Amino acid sequence: MVWHKDAEIPEDTDLVLLPGGFSYGDYLRSGAMAAASPIGSALRAHADRGGYVLAICNGFQVATELGLLPGALLRNAGLNFVCRPQVLAISTNSAFTSAYGTQQEVSFPIAHHDGNYFADDETLDRLEGEGRIAFRYCDNPNGSARDIAGILSENGRVLGMMPHPERAIGGHEGGVDGAKLFESVLAAA
Repeated sequence: MVWHKDAEIPEDTDLVLLPGGFSYGDYLRSGAMAAASPIGSALRAHADRGGYVLAICNGFQVATELGLLPGALLRNAGLNFVCRPQVLAISTNSAFTSAYGTQQEVSFPIAHHDGNYFADDETLDRLEGEGRIAFRYCDNPNGSARDIAGILSENGRVLGMMPHPERAIGGHEGGVDGAKLFESVLAAA
């Protein structure tokens, strides 16, 4: 584990997981204060050298604030916290989705208040054109542009997503669809 006040990520690290939750209470703007933590520079360097990063929920917010991914996460369109199982369409084959094979939909729990993905039209068109939208909501719970639930970096090694695949790996907590995401990225790393 690396603490936010650390300044380095161990050199032999292949995958960094930015988990969900709340950082600094998210009082300013979700992820903004966490992006200013000392570990931020090391995280950018890890991503720049081709290391994998899985940024879930608040981690996605931090990843956009760090500039690892384009766009921003805004308040949900209904201004309500949303917590429920959510069906997603797998939109592209990537290091994070390869174990799904031909499976086209998954169900992961969501739990967020600021999960409304936003980017300008030029950025959205670029994400579409480059096949960098990893997951889309089948029933958009938060108003995200183009139903986006998760996006990839230009090199495909950083995935930011609002849904929680880690809450869908054992069956008892929200299904098993999340396990293949972790199988995928561990095989790639």
